[in-house]
Amino acid sequence: MKVILNDFIEHLGERGASVTVKPGFARNYLLPKGLAYPDTPGNRRRYEEEQHKWEEMDTSRRSTAEVLAKDMAGTELKFERRASEKDVLFGSVNITDITKELADRGFDLDRRRVRLEHAIKELGNFEVKINIHRDIQLTLPVYVVRPGDQPVPEGDVVETVEAEAVEEPAKVEVAAEPEAEAVAE
Repeated sequence: MKVILNDFIEHLGERGASVTVKPGFARNYLLPKGLAYPDTPGNRRRYEEEQHKWEEMDTSRRSTAEVLAKDMAGTELKFERRASEKDVLFGSVNITDITKELADRGFDLDRRRVRLEHAIKELGNFEVKINIHRDIQLTLPVYVVRPGDQPVPEGDVVETVEAEAVEEPAKVEVAAEPEAEAVAE
C-alpha cells in the first residue's frame, strides 16, 4: 500500500515521502495515528496545504529539543544495585530505569528516545545515547555501583590501577632482601 508520510518515521522516511508499506502496518499504525495518508491525488494536495504548518511545528520541536539537550548536558545517572562478588548484578538496569531516573530529575522523555542495545547487567561505567530529536543526540554517563559506594570516573580507575601496580613490586623487592641476607649468613 502506498502512503504519504505525514511526519518523520525512523527507518521509513521523511515527511512528504511516498513509500510502500504493508497494508496492516498502514491500517493499524500509520493511518490511525495520523502519521500517514493513503497516496491519492487529493491527499497529495492536502499534504502540500499542511506543509507550512508542519515546518513551523518541526522548528518548534527542534528548538525545544535544543533547550532540553542543553539542560541535560552534564547530567550523570547513578544506580545502586546489589551484585555478586564477580560484579554481576542481581537484576539489571534497563531503559525503563533510565527514563524513570530522568523523569525524577525533571526530564520527561519518551522511552523510545533512549538507545540501549541491551540491559546493563554488571557494575561499572557506561554511556547511554539519547535521541532527543532526530538531529540532536546526547550521550549520558551511567554509573552502576553497589549500595553505599560512590561512582568512580574512568580516568581515576586507570590511575589507581597503575599506582597499585607500581607499589606492589617495590614491596616484593624489600621483602626479598632480608631473606637473602639470612640465607647468606
